[in-house]
Formats: sequence, C-alpha cells, structure tokens
Amino acid sequence: MSQILSLPIKEPLKRSLRSKEEIRAYLIREEKEDKDAAQRHADEKALEAFGLIPKDFPLDSFLIDVLTEQVAGLYDPKSKEFYIADWIPGDQQRDVMAHELTHALEDQSYGIDRWIKAARPNDDAELARDAVSEGSALAAMVDYALRDTHVGVRDLPDVTLLIRTGALAEMDKDPNLSKAPVYIRDALLFPYLAGTSFSQQYLKAHAGWPDLKLVFQNPPVSTQQILHPDFYLKGVGPQKVTLPKWKGLVPADWRLLEENVLGEFGLQEVLKQFLGQQRADQLSPAWDGDRYAVFEDSKTKKTPLVFLLALETADDTARYFEEYSEALERKYAVRTQLHRQRGFLEFRTSTGGVFLHCVALQCLAVEGATRKTFNSIDRAVGWPAAPAAKGAPLSVALPQLEDGHSGERGTLALPAR
Repeated sequence: MSQILSLPIKEPLKRSLRSKEEIRAYLIREEKEDKDAAQRHADEKALEAFGLIPKDFPLDSFLIDVLTEQVAGLYDPKSKEFYIADWIPGDQQRDVMAHELTHALEDQSYGIDRWIKAARPNDDAELARDAVSEGSALAAMVDYALRDTHVGVRDLPDVTLLIRTGALAEMDKDPNLSKAPVYIRDALLFPYLAGTSFSQQYLKAHAGWPDLKLVFQNPPVSTQQILHPDFYLKGVGPQKVTLPKWKGLVPADWRLLEENVLGEFGLQEVLKQFLGQQRADQLSPAWDGDRYAVFEDSKTKKTPLVFLLALETADDTARYFEEYSEALERKYAVRTQLHRQRGFLEFRTSTGGVFLHCVALQCLAVEGATRKTFNSIDRAVGWPAAPAAKGAPLSVALPQLEDGHSGERGTLALPAR
C-alpha cells in the first residue's frame, strides 16, 4: 500500500483480529469520546427538526447496532492500531487490510483524525473531509485488488459500479439497515460512494496517487465539492451564509441547541424525504450555501427551526420556493390558516407557524414560530416585510390524496413551471 499510494511508512503498526463484542465496545467508546451528550442531543434534534428521522428515534444505539454488523475493519489513530473483524473470511481480509492501511498511511503523513475534525464546527465541511478519507481508502483498495491487471482506478469509467454491485449488495442484506430511515443509510454510504467517485475524478485530473497530498493541503469545503468534483478542481466554493444574533430576537424560552450548515447533501436528503429521489436530484444542485439554527423550547420541548438557504440563480429561487412549499405541506399534513403569495408561504400547525420567504437569491424557512417571531427574524436578515394575509385566513386541514398532494393545492398551486 505504501508503494501504491506513494506514502512512506513512518512507524510500525499494531494489528489484531477483534471479535464482534470488542468492535462494539470500541464503537461505543469512540462515540462518547467524539461528542459529548449535549452535542449528540443537538444532532438528533436537528435531524428530527428537518424530518430526517422520526421523533425520539434511538439514533445512537441504532448506529452502534448497524456498525457492529457492518464494520469489517478499523484503524484507530489514537492507538496506531488496525483491527480486522475475526468473522471476515480469509480471502477477503487482504482487501480489508488494504483499506485500513490506507487510513494508517494517510494518518502517518497528514494526521487524518485531526485533519477531518479541523473542519468543525461545520458539519458539512467535516463530512466532505470524511468523504476524502473513506473515498481515497476505497479507491486505493480497488487499485490493490487490480494490482496484477495493469489497470487502476484512473482507468475505470465509474468505480462506484464495482462498489454498488459488491459491498452494497451485502449491506442490503442487513436487517437493521433495511429498517433504517432513508437518511441514515444514505449518510453512512455517502463518504464511500460519493467519496470514491470524488477520489477517482481527482486522481484522473492529477498525476495519480503522488498528488494525493494536494487534497490534504487544500481540502474540500463542502459536500457540494464532493458531489461535483469539477467545483473543487476549479476552486468554486459555496457562499458563506450567516444568521442574525439570537439574543432578544427569539423568545426567551428558546434555547439554541446548534447552529450549523446542512450542505448540498443534507438538502438533497430533506428534499428526497418529502419529494422523492428524482426531484431531489434535480433541485439540490441549486444549493449555494446555507445556515440553520435549531432551538429547544424549555417549556414545551418543541424544536423550532430556522433555515436560510442561498441559491445560484433567480430561476433556482423560484423553483425552490415552489418545490420546498410542497415539501413543507407534505411534512405537516394537518395545517390551518394557509396563506400563499408570490415568494411567501405561511400556515399554522400543532407545533406553531411555518413560514417560507424567498427574496432574490435566498430563501428563509422558519418552523415552529409565531408570526411575530418570524417577522423579527425576517427583518434581522435584512429583508422587506413578508406580505400579510388578505382578508380572513383560509382554513386547511384536509386529508392527503393518494398522490401525496393535499386537497387545497388544486386551488392554491402556483403556475406550472
């Protein structure tokens, strides 16, 4: 692997076979050391607020169960040791070792764990760096497997086809993973699938593995650059989106749990959750930066959400308003007092008001707030006031039709694109 990657061996490695119980214990320990309980709580509430996992879903224990079954090997940068699961057949152990030894060699040259976590607190940027780590290790494993054929990952048309027909087919047999929310499965796979595709395109655009050092010197800043390697190669990054200071702006009972970046991958997952894969794939590339804040109401324990998104063109903004309006209506099947005007949507739910306001190349969504709080946030963003409802509010609390649209869209839908 040192020869394939053109990376030096700087120190020897400890290595061992580990039982399922030992790997599970390692995963639990790493989870607790990586993030404290407050941060894990904030992460869960953010996923709940976006509708990516069900309320009170046991995220931590579920991930431990899935990873215990799926992990074939591990590299521990703290102990400088790599493990192989003792139930992996002998003929597969060398490929697993190729993957883990890539992590070890990258760690010895670039301090991989520190390098990934240096992106914090930007979750999207951290996921992008994780995709470089896992994707390059998987691409190197492919080169190891093909070492006697004089063909490498740079010669293949789409390396992810090998992964989809191999490792993914095995993962799909896991009964735990088959029950997982769609987002969980996609988030687990993203660093491997998108990361390997990115690594392949990066290696093709450079002189192969000897130039791997350049991506560690200049890491991708978003999952957008992983999904669209040309953006990274051309140095095109997202806009920096900022939210206002919250003190005095939101109710005193609202405790800020987290402020972070959803990213193109995250937006794609939200759209996929409510609009389906095809529409998500078409709309999510319009992402050009975002910032969200998730709160917890200390009295009601509800989780209000503020999400400010930047888009690339005015056409993208108009299309996003139309489609995200539908996503919000699907998310909240029972709603009242629906009001819609050009670039503005408002309705009431059991958890509070839901608002979507789009101006120029940005859209602001606020969920679980009063109109007064929304107006305060809207003004703090620096926008003109959102339009008020004309006349009596329209009461809407209709059942979902078979195609998922609610009945009122027949009379209130925006013009077709």
